[in-house]
Amino acid sequence: MAKDVTHDQTSRSDKEIPGHRRDPGVLGVTRVQPAYQQVADQLRERILDGSLTAGDRLPTEVELSEIFGVSRSTIREALRVLASKDLIRTTRGTTGGTFVARVQFDQVSEYLEMSFGLMSGARDITLDNLLEARECLEVPAAGLAASRRGDGHLVLMRQAVEREKSTRARGRKFREHRTFHGVLVEATGNQLLGVMAEPVFRVLQARTADRDMPAEYWSQIDAEHTEICGYVEAGDAEGAQAAMRAHLSTVRRAYDGL
Repeated sequence: MAKDVTHDQTSRSDKEIPGHRRDPGVLGVTRVQPAYQQVADQLRERILDGSLTAGDRLPTEVELSEIFGVSRSTIREALRVLASKDLIRTTRGTTGGTFVARVQFDQVSEYLEMSFGLMSGARDITLDNLLEARECLEVPAAGLAASRRGDGHLVLMRQAVEREKSTRARGRKFREHRTFHGVLVEATGNQLLGVMAEPVFRVLQARTADRDMPAEYWSQIDAEHTEICGYVEAGDAEGAQAAMRAHLSTVRRAYDGL
């Protein structure tokens, strides 16, 4: 009698092939993480959800090993993972221990700038991405600045514009341009906006550092900065947003044309 080839092939495919690792996605499961990673992930979750806050001392290695039911070497590896992400710090001495780190805004900004720069260099972030991100951040920021700015912010913004007008050095103009936008974002009173906007601006500047802009471009930039200042000083949030949107469109057109 003829052998049922189809049945035989089906049966063989259902069997586990020696040395073959089945894709976990086939069963809809996730691979079990190493013990140290599971410990690190749980501690990380406690830090990010606020259960553990900056300055809190973690239990000792012995205590953590008892809490998690793992060896001290596993705990040490988990703590190394967290330390590599700047989530914890360890100090020596009688008052030492392992503490939840207090992250500063400038540290976050520098980390983002480095990460965006690496991604930009690898072309994972395009010039258009950077310009669009600025528009998303700085147009609303201009409106907030008009509503919240102090007199000191106006002084600094106008000083930056005057320095822009008086200098011909390309590098100096870029710096004053950045100063102007930095003060405007600072005037919102929202530090998180500055943490996000500054790295985008710096990476965009680095990406376009070798591009020469005509004198007419810089004159228009000076005029637009002056206009934005006027709306911010008048407390006109809608006017400030419209002026910033037009200004960033000028920047986009200039880069598109190079």
